Amino acid sequence: MLTLDNVYRASYALKEVVRKTDVIYAPKLKKGANLYLKTENLQITGSFKVRGAYYKMTRLSEEEKARGVVACSAGNHAQGVALAAAKSGIKSVICLPDGAPISKVEATKSYGAEVCLVEGVYDDAYKKALELRDTQGYTFIHPFNDEDVIAGQGTIALELSEQIPDLDAIIVPIGGGGLIAGMAYTIKTINPKVKVYGVQAAGAPSMYQSVKDGQIEELASVSTIADGIAVKQPGDLTYELCKKYVDEIVTVSDDEISAAILALMEQHKLVTEGAGAVSVAAAMFGKVPVEGKKTVCLLSGGNIDVTILSRVIKRGLLMSGRSCQLMIELVDKPGQLKNVSRIIADLGGNVTSVHHERANEGSDVNGCYLRIILETRNFEHIAQIKKALTDFGFKLL
Repeated sequence: MLTLDNVYRASYALKEVVRKTDVIYAPKLKKGANLYLKTENLQITGSFKVRGAYYKMTRLSEEEKARGVVACSAGNHAQGVALAAAKSGIKSVICLPDGAPISKVEATKSYGAEVCLVEGVYDDAYKKALELRDTQGYTFIHPFNDEDVIAGQGTIALELSEQIPDLDAIIVPIGGGGLIAGMAYTIKTINPKVKVYGVQAAGAPSMYQSVKDGQIEELASVSTIADGIAVKQPGDLTYELCKKYVDEIVTVSDDEISAAILALMEQHKLVTEGAGAVSVAAAMFGKVPVEGKKTVCLLSGGNIDVTILSRVIKRGLLMSGRSCQLMIELVDKPGQLKNVSRIIADLGGNVTSVHHERANEGSDVNGCYLRIILETRNFEHIAQIKKALTDFGFKLL
């Protein structure tokens, strides 16, 4: 069974390996909330995963170390295992889904691991890793459903209990559940009054659904920008611990995740991946009751692919009212575009794209359409611009 002694042993074993990551005060992310950020996105390898992986390595026998290890991952566990194996002089083979971001694949290789790309998602990589365990004799390092791995992740809660002794609540991302299982068990054992909220992506709600229905369930498919928590089925150990120690599990949409990533970049100069930002998304969009409570959002990782980042920023701008597209029906006569531009400029909007086209067959012969993309301050600003345009006589579609 998982014990607090095991978590403390993990903390001792990790003392010279991992960073004790900072806690940052973040008052602007949610009005009325006393929010803090636990920056595991700044951990070595860019994720908390190295904690559980390295502690598990220290628990292997000499015979197991000699045979080598195999693991499966969407990316962050892979890097944690690869680094831990390299530091321990152990051979590592990592099975990754072929859709994993290139940055994570290359980072895993850079830590000295042999990478095996598997067609499909995390669960397909998991099956391949088990196959290699059975045929090659490797020791399998589970990303979440292992007591030593869970204990390693629980060391984050030990740090938090020292950094913020009067903590009211923590918000933790959930994929397979290893992180929240370790943290919830540890923090509840130290201080049962602390509330623990779990967050999953709406496109991969495996633990949410399982706990809600009272049994472990496997999703038919998963789809989310938070690839680090895109897990079809939670583990039996993590499920039981979540059921016992987690107060509530909620979900957030990809648009909400994008807005959280953008807010963290702009307000706190912190880069997080989708999985790392779900805790902040849950706080920002009122998914959990944080008003007036000293609450920590765990930023679990920062390994976002830069090719995805630009798309995420675009969605985040739309989600937060920072970008807007308007379709305006005009009469095709001189001065129309000038009037539209003047109204927008007078109200402080910034036009970034203009597309002007004549009316289609069946519409007014003098009609035309103007599609404009503009930068705005917030949704109130968008409403103000729309009202000014319609008050002037323009028709918005």
